[in-house]
Amino acid sequence: MTDLAGQILILTGPPGSGKTTTAQALASEPGAPAVHLHADDFWHFIKNGAIAPYLAEAHHQNMVVIDVLVSAVQAYARGGYFVILDGIVGPWFLAPFRALALPVHYVVLRPLLAAAIERCRLRGGDTLSDPEPITALHRQFSDLGALERHVIATEGQDRAAMLAAVREAVAGGRFRLAS
Repeated sequence: MTDLAGQILILTGPPGSGKTTTAQALASEPGAPAVHLHADDFWHFIKNGAIAPYLAEAHHQNMVVIDVLVSAVQAYARGGYFVILDGIVGPWFLAPFRALALPVHYVVLRPLLAAAIERCRLRGGDTLSDPEPITALHRQFSDLGALERHVIATEGQDRAAMLAAVREAVAGGRFRLAS
């Protein structure tokens, strides 16, 4: 893979799209030193007063978490790491990432809704499995306007194919965000 030291990849999409699986595999590949930041962890760090991030009343909390994420990705990238941030980072959160004086790639994985719901259901544990917010989040990623060119449809792709598609998108630079 191309040397991506000092660059940032935001790997996003609705729940159940394969973000974490793809990010873990990408971060483990040979090449530049890499950091995988799982955005969900940053929301889970809030122990008292946490609000489900998909609720409207979580706006202030979400902006604080995004600010922390921006600081973390920036520090790692400036330290010479390829930073892979995986999480639900919709276009509504991109402004502070665009302001960074670093290359930022934005890749949206888009599964079919039924596949996303089923994958979330099968994960178990303390993860989102309620079809209602999964459907709402899927809808928010279904028409990205000018950012539609940042989408990789995952239907019919296995893990290896998705990883290859993301690798190619980042290496080619065609998914870079404009400042």
